[in-house]
Amino acid sequence: MSSSRLPRVAFQGEPGAFSEDAALKLLGPEIRLVPRRTFESLFTSLDEDQAEYLLVPVENSLIGSIHSAVDLLNKSSFGIVGEVTIPIRHFLIGCPGAVFEKIVAVESHPAALAQCSRFFAAHPRIERVETEDTAGSVARVIEGRNPTRAAIAGRRAAEVYGGSILKENLEDSPENQTRFLLLSGQDQSNGLRFEKFKFETNQAKDQKAKG
Repeated sequence: MSSSRLPRVAFQGEPGAFSEDAALKLLGPEIRLVPRRTFESLFTSLDEDQAEYLLVPVENSLIGSIHSAVDLLNKSSFGIVGEVTIPIRHFLIGCPGAVFEKIVAVESHPAALAQCSRFFAAHPRIERVETEDTAGSVARVIEGRNPTRAAIAGRRAAEVYGGSILKENLEDSPENQTRFLLLSGQDQSNGLRFEKFKFETNQAKDQKAKG
């Protein structure tokens, strides 16, 4: 099948992002992936004829709603045509030759940084740097060739950009999952609705335990 005829699915981030994993799990390989730099540009993809579908992360089992994405979703008129949940495994990725002991700054999307709070608490010397996406952070670290900087992202990003994995499974819980919704500009929803807080987050569990 010609790639020009494949359905185009836009996602926020660079190649190697978790959204790529989610899109492939939901739809299989017969799609054309369209990376978009920000959530704002993601939500304009249909009007700009850049894609037929959007894949949007809406909730994480550790931190709850992905507010920047959910706010745009609630303002849109797009129909929900699919849903997928994937496990999230975070890796500390540096440039080739980097060693963990020399890392002083780690960059990633704010959601990814928040999902690794225990790692940062255990290593207070390391500065957190917020960026627009996980995979893009790896790309910048590799391009910069600074052995004191690293990024948090999935294994796919390390493979795509040739990064060195310095530590594995940085997420606060092995139950870390993110829920994605597939959106369309056409009414194909078949009754699907967006339900907030499908996950019981770790914070909610802690509050129940204290109560």
